[in-house]
Amino acid sequence: MIIPINIESKDSKSYNIHIEPLKKIKIDGKVAIVTNPTVSKFHLKKALESIEANDIEVIEVPDGEEYKNMDTVLSVLDRLFKAKFDRKSTLVALGGGVIGDMTGFCASLYQRGIDFIQMPTTLLAQVDASVGGKTGVNNSYGKNLIGAFYQPKGVYIDPLFLDTLPQREFSAGVAEVIKMAVMFDENFYNFLKEANLNNKEDVIKIIASSVKLKADVVNLDEKESGVRAVLNYGHTFGHVVENLTNYREYLHGEAVAIGMVMANELAVILNLLSQDEADDIRELLAKNSLPTNFEIEDIEEFYQHFFLDKKSQNNSIAFILPNGKIGTNIIKRDIPKEVVLEALYKFKAN
Repeated sequence: MIIPINIESKDSKSYNIHIEPLKKIKIDGKVAIVTNPTVSKFHLKKALESIEANDIEVIEVPDGEEYKNMDTVLSVLDRLFKAKFDRKSTLVALGGGVIGDMTGFCASLYQRGIDFIQMPTTLLAQVDASVGGKTGVNNSYGKNLIGAFYQPKGVYIDPLFLDTLPQREFSAGVAEVIKMAVMFDENFYNFLKEANLNNKEDVIKIIASSVKLKADVVNLDEKESGVRAVLNYGHTFGHVVENLTNYREYLHGEAVAIGMVMANELAVILNLLSQDEADDIRELLAKNSLPTNFEIEDIEEFYQHFFLDKKSQNNSIAFILPNGKIGTNIIKRDIPKEVVLEALYKFKAN
């Protein structure tokens, strides 16, 4: 199955997302596969066998969100310079969202921009992170605050990569799937409630449906000036959760799941979502082994972290919420602080 990303922009090129067992990929020029030891152990051999190139380097970086920073990026760039990569060279991101984000960012920086390919190995990366050209790293102020919109040359999604994925990582990817369904497609949401995620056919349907939804959004709004911001549902709260726990306690999808629950509580207070629907979403997240609670120690500190989010503008926080029912969305920037605090107090530590 091939899903096109058709970007009408002088700065970006269109490309295809391939959802199928990995086939031969011919690449001219030097190639560097960027991965980590965990992914390398399971999938590097398969990636090497699929790539036809005269010169292939393998660059391993440490595994974990805490290494998604400029130090790691600089170490990758240093390896590329030492190997004498040029502007006709290509990077391949073999791994999850962290690897994809960092590799894309390195590609955008090296000699002002070289090609890169996404080869995502986690469900989260396959359904979300690998599609759309968001690249970047974290710093002490927050998540993905240093980065660029930089589209890959192609995305190769092999569902067989998921066979070695730990259950916790798989569940983290399901959070992003639920996010898209709640925001855009009630029928897809209802399918998820009945889907058997131990069944390969259901999983492939979920990947394809999620990628199609994301592709449609990216085609309309490459650089998040409008509808693409809706994909950040759960992230405004979730990024604060990640930052406050130093990116070590929760996987990204787990933090997004918590963020969705928090966003839904705010939506209920604003009469944008019924309590029954908020509870239904929470139950679907819990059914997929995702966390749905976070104890906030300092409400004011949590609130102030919102202003470090990329979506905040002129001291106004953008909250992405369901709008009336599941499958609809709204971006609200005019929510009074006391209303946001009312939602946060529902998660106050005892």
